[in-house]
Amino acid sequence: MPDNASYLLGLDAGNTVIKAVLFDLEGRQIAMHALDGQSATPEPGYVERDLNELWSNACTVINACIRKAGIRSNEIAAVGCAGHGNGLYLLDAEGEPLIGVQSLDSRAAGLAGDLAGRSGERFHALCLQKPWPSQTPSLLAWVKRNRPDIYEKAGTALLCKDFITQRLTGERVSDLSDMSGCGMLRLPEGAYDDELLGLYGLEDARGMLPPVRDPSDIVGTVTRQAAELTGLAAGTPVIAGYFDVVASALGSGAGQAGGASIIAGTWSINQVFSEAPVRDPSVFMVSAFGPNRYVNIEASATSAANLEWYVRELVERGGHHDDPFGFCNERIASVEPRSDDPYFHPFLYGSGQGAHHRGGYYGLAGWHGEGHLLRALFEGVVFEHRRHIEKLKSAGVGFDRAILSGGGSRSPHWPQMFADCLGVPVAVAEARETGALGAAIGAAVATAHVGDYEEGLARMTLIKQAFEPDPLLKTHYDRRYDTYRDLAGALESFWQQQAKEQAR
Repeated sequence: MPDNASYLLGLDAGNTVIKAVLFDLEGRQIAMHALDGQSATPEPGYVERDLNELWSNACTVINACIRKAGIRSNEIAAVGCAGHGNGLYLLDAEGEPLIGVQSLDSRAAGLAGDLAGRSGERFHALCLQKPWPSQTPSLLAWVKRNRPDIYEKAGTALLCKDFITQRLTGERVSDLSDMSGCGMLRLPEGAYDDELLGLYGLEDARGMLPPVRDPSDIVGTVTRQAAELTGLAAGTPVIAGYFDVVASALGSGAGQAGGASIIAGTWSINQVFSEAPVRDPSVFMVSAFGPNRYVNIEASATSAANLEWYVRELVERGGHHDDPFGFCNERIASVEPRSDDPYFHPFLYGSGQGAHHRGGYYGLAGWHGEGHLLRALFEGVVFEHRRHIEKLKSAGVGFDRAILSGGGSRSPHWPQMFADCLGVPVAVAEARETGALGAAIGAAVATAHVGDYEEGLARMTLIKQAFEPDPLLKTHYDRRYDTYRDLAGALESFWQQQAKEQAR
């Protein structure tokens, strides 16, 4: 590491926002800049992004972050990027974008269901997950069947953060955490597998799959062209990077065997770390991020994405609120939890039980106001996290405390609701940008600033606040959780009928 290299740059590219965050070598945040991206929904169930806009936004946030920090770019020791998992970022043979499909997309629901129905057990035996709609190989198989014009031009299939790494370094490469998390690798070996590709119907896709490296491996350096666009110094090392759920867990302080991380972000992420992967077909997925380093994951697009929708459609309408999320938290504070509160299913983008599930409010009465609506939304999100966590516990990976991160952890109400509903202490990390910090910790490992992840976690992460569960509210939430699940079961036939109507 050069003598003047005193900082690490972490990038966090989600489904909606890309962030550049500069940290010092102790993990303290120095500067941050974020920018919203635009998604397109050309058809129901489709969620796409313009990859040229994504790269332009990355250049903007990196430039702005360095400028805010007031440092010289050659003081940055290395760059690490985390990005949303799954989805599909296809480049042509020359490295130019063909299509960017985000992990909220459900176009491949029918195909994924067929694949899982035919060979679900074999899929799980190979990659420790079954096909699902936004999964990278399911989407690639969908493109092969439905957009052969794009498939024939495809040169490389990447994940979100891989595209940014490619633009920074010119290298087309992915990492172990992302590729295992998207069901593309045989586990625990962490390698591509011809039988697995054949099950997806992708026997001919091996040539478009990038090399897989450990997340903290240096895979290239910033090119002169990228340096001119981003403000980074040419030659700055760039690591392979992370599946963002793994990065966020690391940045929050979780990552050792037995540690639990809950991420209330666009997705509901619930994960427990272990030295060996859990081989239980009921668990959504397993991601590997190094030798004897696994994270067992239950997840779905049922978390704070629902609040983002509410704010966008109902609060920000007309630009009436300078602090729309603060407005929501104020409304929640104005009401007390009661047994007759309305219910909300956070299924605006489907659920882990089916892409055909839909969101909705139930049990509304004339005396309910916006505070009740928002409390029901917050509660519904917590309930769906709990459903995932109960599956992990049934698979033998329970926990007695957890660290909460993601946008939901910044609410003054959500962390306590998690603690009360789950019945375990819930801590919130000091770092707000845990995904970027996790990527920076990987960069610290790569540059030998820390010897391993354990040293990085101990040196670069802190806990801000801990929330103890209230036994009385635990009883309240237990009753309502049972009703929440019963209601979902009663609506199943209705949701199925809706899906049939949409398919006509």
